[in-house]
Formats: sequence, C-alpha cells, structure tokens
Amino acid sequence: MTEPTPSVDEKDDDPIQRLAAFVRAAGIDAEIVFPDGPSATVAEAAATLAVPPSQIVKSLLFETRRGEHLLVVASGERRIDRRRLAENAGLAHLKLASAATVLHCTGFPVGGMPPVGHQQQFPVIVDAAVLEESIVFGGGGRIDAVLRILPADIVKLNQATVSNVTESGS
Repeated sequence: MTEPTPSVDEKDDDPIQRLAAFVRAAGIDAEIVFPDGPSATVAEAAATLAVPPSQIVKSLLFETRRGEHLLVVASGERRIDRRRLAENAGLAHLKLASAATVLHCTGFPVGGMPPVGHQQQFPVIVDAAVLEESIVFGGGGRIDAVLRILPADIVKLNQATVSNVTESGS
C-alpha cells in the first residue's frame, strides 16, 4: 500500500518555505541547512559541510522528446550512464531538462532543486549508491541551501525506483 505524498503549496513563492512545509508534513528527519561556505561544486559542498563527497547528492530532471519527465537522484561525484538510465526507465531519447522546465515542473531552480517536494509528480529513480550512505545532502530549495535527508526517505516520498544508473567505477 502506498502512502499519500505530502503536497507542496504552489501558492507560496518562497522555495525554502515550501520545502520546509513539505518536510514538516511528511514527518521525516530532515533539515534545511544554510552552509557558511561555498557549495557550488560537490567538493566545495563536502568540504563546507565536513562530509565525504559521496554524501552530496544531485537531483537531475530529464525529459523525452514527447515531454515526459524523469527525476534522477545520484551521488554528486558520479556520472549518470544515460544508456543505463534509458533502459531502466523504459524511456528513449532522454536529455537534461532546461532550467525553465526544471523550475516549472519542480518549483525549484537548477542548483537548488531538492530530491523531494516537487510541484509535479513524475517517475523518480534513485541510484543504488545513494542508499549506501546513512544520510545525504541535496538541494535545499535555493542555491544557498542544502537539505539533510535520509536516503530511504527520498525513496519513500518519491515512490522511487532504486537502480544502478551511474557509470561503473565513477
């Protein structure tokens, strides 16, 4: 039985407030953090947060030629294997969504998109390597914030599929 996913209030224009409301409604152990240092790259974020790079995750929105969307959550230090991703998702011709599409579909800007709490529902794949970590840090709603969250909660809240979609050895 699937649990209802907490909704995101589309009327609230502050992405931090929307994400915070989503986290509260979901009742999960997660926190929006505002790092005191640079976090534009995986290496910078890991150093600023004093965590291994494997705990920094990226959320990437892909789209097909037909306008279907797919979100992938993977370790920030790993590269997505597009062939594996297409095979696992059953979708052909996947490309990264534009910044405008990301904002429209998720309600969050590129660089700040969290792994949960999006405006629209779409399939989500979480790379299996993410679940090897006890806790991860992803986009926090804006580029100056990160979300500390349990990998299992990312899977649960998105009703995500867990699969190996990154390049071997990366």
